[in-house]
Amino acid sequence: MWRAPSKFPAGPSEGLRRWSFGPLNENPLDYFTRLAREYGDIAGIRVVNFRTIFVNHPDTIEEVLVANARKYIKGRVLRANRHVFGEGLLTSEGDFWLRQRRLAQPAFHRAQIASYAATMVEYAQRLLENWQNGEERDAHQEMMRLTLQIVAKTLFDADVARDTQDVGKSLELLLELGANFRRTLFVPHWVPTPTNLRIKREIALIESILYRIISERRSSGRETGDLLSMLLHAQDEDGSRMTDRQLRDETITLFLAGHETTASTLSWAWWLLAQNSAAEAKLHAELDTVLGGRSPSLDDLSKLTYAGNVITEALRLYPPAWGLARVAIEDHEIAGYPVKKGMGIAMAQWVVHRDARWYDAPEEFRPERWEGDFLKRLPRFAYFPFGGGPRQCIGNAFALMEATLILATVAQSYRLRLVPGHPVVPLASITLRPRYGVRVLLESRQSGSAEISSDAKQAMSAD
Repeated sequence: MWRAPSKFPAGPSEGLRRWSFGPLNENPLDYFTRLAREYGDIAGIRVVNFRTIFVNHPDTIEEVLVANARKYIKGRVLRANRHVFGEGLLTSEGDFWLRQRRLAQPAFHRAQIASYAATMVEYAQRLLENWQNGEERDAHQEMMRLTLQIVAKTLFDADVARDTQDVGKSLELLLELGANFRRTLFVPHWVPTPTNLRIKREIALIESILYRIISERRSSGRETGDLLSMLLHAQDEDGSRMTDRQLRDETITLFLAGHETTASTLSWAWWLLAQNSAAEAKLHAELDTVLGGRSPSLDDLSKLTYAGNVITEALRLYPPAWGLARVAIEDHEIAGYPVKKGMGIAMAQWVVHRDARWYDAPEEFRPERWEGDFLKRLPRFAYFPFGGGPRQCIGNAFALMEATLILATVAQSYRLRLVPGHPVVPLASITLRPRYGVRVLLESRQSGSAEISSDAKQAMSAD
């Protein structure tokens, strides 16, 4: 009979008040960074009677997410938000999750995702039609608006784009409210507080729109080629299909995956490029050489290697999924320490992605680090912006293609210069987003073709 060792890793012990109002909740990025610095690759966190093991080594993370994946369920914050996301791929567990994953997988096959490339570029170009040289904009809000329009088209098709604006606004508010860990964990969603009543109203608005769209699409029988059509016609091995409730849950999850996360990645990419003129010039040189002024397409992705590296590096430094949490559902052992049923396991991409053991100058923005076979030489979970194992994000190929094509389309026409004095501060909510947005001044690259050519020559000579 298996017997777990009776030790618990060294680490901080938090009282309920300190946990609720202390550094873990106020600034979790700094908290976990300090934890890794002080305790190394594994640390124990005690909050009253609840214990969590924080793991900070790629091999141990792989143990949790891959080798022992069936011994865990999602963390407490996501489970506390099930009244928002329902039993979608983000929050469901066990056999039900596996069935939903099987049903949803065809909608994310490579050929299906590739068919959306032209839509992504088209909507990015529409965004640029409203931009003017010298304007001040919030790059984060612009990217949120753009990715919302893209997910509206690819998920529901354009005939319901006006409705999806309302869904997007409501979902953004719900994410903001749901990220308040103290409220989420200590105030059940059914308690009629003003915040919970507001959340209930927003959920009701979203559901009224989604159920109407689903009903109309079922009755029409139309094949529109969007993701909703794929989900509607998905059939399990026993012939069963998704119910309206399951479709509601999956579409809300897809809104999050295809909207907030990609917008945040692009916002951080613009912020990083604006502070690194050499990287920006190298990106422009590639765009000028590969595209020559035309719009990017799916066929260009393999040639836009530096643009892809910019996105990869932005995801390293500012991963939308900045941390992961699991709760054990059976006793076992991790890295020589006992994991009891009900105990938490935490890991932070924010910390691992900035570890000097895996990355030279880890705090610096260096897209060129990803050239050659660098990714293959890294430990498997030294870079995991989309999670890993069976629960890896189903939309990762969609997100990478979307972010790269939008970056190429926008950067070909504009430089985004930071507005002096505007604070850009990471907010670690359910996703990692800039708390106050990213204020920028638009500078048209078309205003000086000679300058563009000069940038390209300098960047190429630097290689």
